[in-house]
Amino acid sequence: MELSVVTGRAESDGGVPHGARLIAFTNAVLGSDDGAIARERTALRAELSPDAFVDVCALIAAFSVVDRVADATGIPLDPMLHAMSGDVREELRLGRFRSAANTPGAR
Repeated sequence: MELSVVTGRAESDGGVPHGARLIAFTNAVLGSDDGAIARERTALRAELSPDAFVDVCALIAAFSVVDRVADATGIPLDPMLHAMSGDVREELRLGRFRSAANTPGAR
């Protein structure tokens, strides 16, 4: 899997089936263009089974809510996960986000 795809530094499918379409849909959902959301929803539904489409939507929603709760409350990344995720955090450049200040040593 190519993690640089989720940061916008590369354009591909990330090595994931339907990856380019999943990224386009996720970006539309997280954006503010209702037309883009409708277009990407239609395009993704044409490629996935109904169950897979619901799973994708649920995953985006769950991540969004958990991430917002963690950011709002200032929950730091626990030390074990911080130690294990260094390469991924670096590749995704997660330290650039304001919430990284909640975890000492994460920047």
